[in-house]
Amino acid sequence: MERSVAVRTPESIAFYYELAGIGSRFLALAVDTIIQGFAGLAIVILGGLAAPRAAEVARVLHLSQKNIASTVVAIVVALVFMLLYGYFIAFEQLWNGQTPGKRALGIRVVADGGYPVTFLDSVIRNLVRIPESLTFYSLSVASMLLSAQNKRLGDFAAGTIVVRDRAFEMPDPATWLRPTPGAAAAGNTAFGGLNSDELALVDRYVARRTVLEPHAAQLAATKIAAALRPKLGVAAHDLSDDELLVRLSARQPL
Repeated sequence: MERSVAVRTPESIAFYYELAGIGSRFLALAVDTIIQGFAGLAIVILGGLAAPRAAEVARVLHLSQKNIASTVVAIVVALVFMLLYGYFIAFEQLWNGQTPGKRALGIRVVADGGYPVTFLDSVIRNLVRIPESLTFYSLSVASMLLSAQNKRLGDFAAGTIVVRDRAFEMPDPATWLRPTPGAAAAGNTAFGGLNSDELALVDRYVARRTVLEPHAAQLAATKIAAALRPKLGVAAHDLSDDELLVRLSARQPL
C-alpha cells in the first residue's frame, strides 16, 4: 500500500513525499549487498595475495611472521567492516541520501523535516543496522509494517525517512493568489474602496482557502488583509483577517 508524508518548510511551503515501500527498500538493499559482496571478495583476495609478501618483508626485517600475519588479517577484517557499514554512510553523504541500490530504485533518505540527511544521521541509522542485520532484518520488517512512515529501527533512531526521489510541491499562496487574465469577475466597479483586481484577489482566496493547510491559509489571509485594510476604514479593524475577506467576497457591508 502506498503511503505519503507531508513536510512543511519554515516558509510554509509544503512538500508531499511518497514513502518508499518495503519491497523497493529491500531491492535496493539487495543491490547494495551484491556490490558489497564483490568488493569484499576483492579485499579478501588482495589480503591473500599480500600475506606472502608481508611474510617476506618480515623475514628480511627479522620480525615475527606470526605477528605480520595477524596484522594482515586484522586489516582485512577492518576493511570488510568498513565496507559493510561505512559503505552506506559514505554514499548517503556523497549522493545526498542515496546509495547505488537506492539510486537504482529511485529512492533516497531524508531527515524527518524533508532536509538532506546529515553525517550524524547516517552514522546513527547505519550503526543500528548492525543488530538489525543479525536478525536478518526481521526487526526492520516488523518496524516498517507497524510504522505509519515505513520506518525501520535505524530511521527511528536517526529521525529519517526513505522516500521516492521526487517530491510534489504546494506553491506559496502568493503564487496562486496572483490575479490571472479574466479573473476579475467582480466587474469594473469598486467595493469599499477596492478596485476590481483587489476584489478578484479576495475571491480567489475565499475559493481556495479550504484546500490549504490552516497555517498556509492564515498566512495568505494575513498578507492580503494587511494590504487591503488601509482602504477600508475603521470598521475593517474589528474583523479577523479571514472574516474580513469572506465578507468582502460576499460583498457584505463591513
